[in-house]
Amino acid sequence: MQDWVAWHRDYDDPSSSLAARLACVRRHLAAAISGAPPGIVRLVSLCAGQGHDVIGVLPGHPRRDDVRAVLVEFDTRNAEVAAARAAAAGLAGVEVRRADASRVASFADALPADVLLLCGIFGNVSDADIRRTVTAAPALCSAGGTVIWTRHRRPPDLTPRLRSWFLAGGFDEVAFDALSTRKLTSVGVHRLRAGQDPPRSLPGGPLFTFGSG
Repeated sequence: MQDWVAWHRDYDDPSSSLAARLACVRRHLAAAISGAPPGIVRLVSLCAGQGHDVIGVLPGHPRRDDVRAVLVEFDTRNAEVAAARAAAAGLAGVEVRRADASRVASFADALPADVLLLCGIFGNVSDADIRRTVTAAPALCSAGGTVIWTRHRRPPDLTPRLRSWFLAGGFDEVAFDALSTRKLTSVGVHRLRAGQDPPRSLPGGPLFTFGSG
């Protein structure tokens, strides 16, 4: 069994692949929040871990008070760390839920998301689960909503197909960063097309089974 608390320690090493990925995700997250329409910004992060991305961006962001964030994390210890970090940063708009992020019912009340984070998921689930999650993404997002996702590029590299699945689902690609890291990390950003009418029905079954990749 993977110790997901210990896994987070690589964030403390500035030379690690995780640290490089985090910096890239934070940059895109800050831009997505800035580019969201005026008013409340609904942010949902699935398999949020200790919230290093969201909690690392919001304290200094000019729209921090606009953001209503729901971080969904199954590991109790990681969820407790994230909640403590959010409280220490004075982020009253951040809610950490200890729940199964694969079940839409765990965060349905926070939808549709203006910003959806799918980071640290696609390297740990099956190809079929990735496609299922991408196919469901339009129903999880507001029109014009942004999805930020991560995936390695180790052979066989799934990222070209993954990007095409987003495009087929009505998203435009905003960015795809192929990082020069030891683990061949990549960060993708897609935005649901303006005028797109997202599906109104939410998926009923699990989106993925973590650890099946």
